[in-house]
Amino acid sequence: MYIIKVKGKAKIPDYIQLRDDKFVLIAYFRADRPLQKLEKFGLEGKEAELKAVIDELPFGKLQKLEI
Repeated sequence: MYIIKVKGKAKIPDYIQLRDDKFVLIAYFRADRPLQKLEKFGLEGKEAELKAVIDELPFGKLQKLEI
């Protein structure tokens, strides 16, 4: 799974995209409101780690999600 942070402009907030190994978009959510249904992606119980990754993630750089 891959993650990318997209910079918002003016009134549009920053967003996070989760993509699968074929780079198909599987989740899209606001950076300040993490995804609610993490169990769908095998990330249940890892909310704190995901928030830490999102906070450190640079804008526009696609990275492999390893948590």
